[in-house]
Amino acid sequence: MKLIIAYIQPHVLNEVKKELYKAEVYKISITNAMGCGQQKGYTEQYRGVETEVNLLKKVRVEIAVNDCFVRPALDAIIRGSRTGEIGDGKIFVLPIEECVRIRTGETGSVAIG
Repeated sequence: MKLIIAYIQPHVLNEVKKELYKAEVYKISITNAMGCGQQKGYTEQYRGVETEVNLLKKVRVEIAVNDCFVRPALDAIIRGSRTGEIGDGKIFVLPIEECVRIRTGETGSVAIG
């Protein structure tokens, strides 16, 4: 069992979701996030005052999958989010020690589904 965490651009979220559905990955969690990486932000003027904006809007996608779905999920996220520009995002894959479905008490890979 693995937890996939991806930080992507907000405007590619729908395309990533479509690609995940094609890969038969349906259970995802989405959170709005802010951060910066190689982009380092940008400078803008507001009412004559120059402001540096270094935290950019991102979307955090979390997906818990069984081992056989790791590669298809990663490929789907990459297909849906890659533009070839700086800021496309990052994907992290972490091991999951345990999963429990609260409703039924099922544990392990059965609980992830």
